[in-house]
Amino acid sequence: MPHPLRAILLITLLFLAGLGVAQQVTATPTPEPQAAPQPISDGQSAPPQSTPAAAPSPKSAEPERPVSPPASEQEQEKEIQKKEQSQRILRVAPQFSVTSRQNAPPLTEGQKFHLFVRSAFDPFQFAFAGFQAGVGQATNSFPGYGQGAAGYGKRFGASFADQVSSNFFSNFVYPVLLKEDPRYFRLGQGAIKHRILYSLAQEFVTRTDKGTRRFNFSNVLGAFSTGGLSNVYYPQDSRGFGLTMSRSALSLAYGSAGNLIDEFWFDINEKLFHKHKKPAPVSAIQPPTSDH
Repeated sequence: MPHPLRAILLITLLFLAGLGVAQQVTATPTPEPQAAPQPISDGQSAPPQSTPAAAPSPKSAEPERPVSPPASEQEQEKEIQKKEQSQRILRVAPQFSVTSRQNAPPLTEGQKFHLFVRSAFDPFQFAFAGFQAGVGQATNSFPGYGQGAAGYGKRFGASFADQVSSNFFSNFVYPVLLKEDPRYFRLGQGAIKHRILYSLAQEFVTRTDKGTRRFNFSNVLGAFSTGGLSNVYYPQDSRGFGLTMSRSALSLAYGSAGNLIDEFWFDINEKLFHKHKKPAPVSAIQPPTSDH
């Protein structure tokens, strides 16, 4: 948590604690001073002393209800999201937008922006863009870029621009505008066939910020927006409506394949790398047995 937010939280808790003490002090009834006894003259009987009626308890004297700091749940959720956005495949490829919690609360606009920045500018993305540029250089894809260092640089820039724009549109802009959740909600249980169909469908089905399910406009619009924007920096012979549509459709197909990895990687990782605990060693000293 940033230091300014911690300071605000500390001040808020101190204020609530001080308010509770003040209410308790206010609620403590102050004893009323008793009138001095009047002298009784001869032949007169003492007037009956009337018991003063109990004063109505002030409103502040009601028992206070324990109030838990509202920031505690937010802190817990922030820690969970921090852990989720540190997930990697083989400690290399990021899985920042995957959650295994079907009841996860929706992301705020700031959290969606943070997810976009973390996903788009992770060091792995730079390395992957370099790999794609190398493959493109070897296969002479986008021949308009040419060869040599200049051609490799152009291919690297185009690959990295595709990744950033895809994250920008699909993980931030459209999810914020359309109130959709950009994360992949992992099913994690059930029959394998059902999980495969579920993961493939998630490219076209999403969860809204209200918790309902609907068509994934963010992914589809994001893919076509990225494809349209690529016409700005792709070579002249690689532009056009038809190429844009085919690239966008291919991007959605890759997204579905990526969902399969997101759904089953945790199971694969558990099978391959889970270390089973060794049974506790049996003590060499056996308890004495009674003779019958």
